[in-house]
Amino acid sequence: MFKKIFKTAISLIVKPSEVWRELNSDQADDHESFLSGFVYPFIGLITLAAFIGVLFTRKGFDLQIALKESISILLSMFGGFFASALLINELWHKMFNRERNLKLCQRFVGYSSSLLYCLTIVLCLLPEFFFLRILVLYSVYIVWEGAVPYLDVTEAEQLKFAGIASLIIVGMPFAIEMIIGYLMPGLKF
Repeated sequence: MFKKIFKTAISLIVKPSEVWRELNSDQADDHESFLSGFVYPFIGLITLAAFIGVLFTRKGFDLQIALKESISILLSMFGGFFASALLINELWHKMFNRERNLKLCQRFVGYSSSLLYCLTIVLCLLPEFFFLRILVLYSVYIVWEGAVPYLDVTEAEQLKFAGIASLIIVGMPFAIEMIIGYLMPGLKF
């Protein structure tokens, strides 16, 4: 299962235009299998990486700090995924005059977040490579390539959609993490 997840994620990062066309033909797949076979395991791996990363990259072996960090990451990624999908679904209806389709938007956000998820795993395990955060900007290209074949966005609306959707997909987990840190300061170490 994890091999298929990483194969899909790496393919989306390396050759997004081809993979988006393949994913477009697979849209009839069961939505629950997408969530339980792609998004939830990825978020679980991110949470595990955060837990392990804190345990082994800090001087002291502190289980409490590791649990706090993994809970914070879990909430931000899980909430970021669903909030992004919901927001893009609403914008999809209001700005682009399309029919609401939350399941389609969830699949689009999930696949578009592949790079963000992979980078988060790497940065949780190797926090000294913080400069890799700049690579998250490549998500704009992934969203750009997926907008037309996967969501049938017109080419005239592609730039506007890719900019807004990328900002939402990348920014929402970070915004939720900041809100969690503000509301529950005990989760931050």
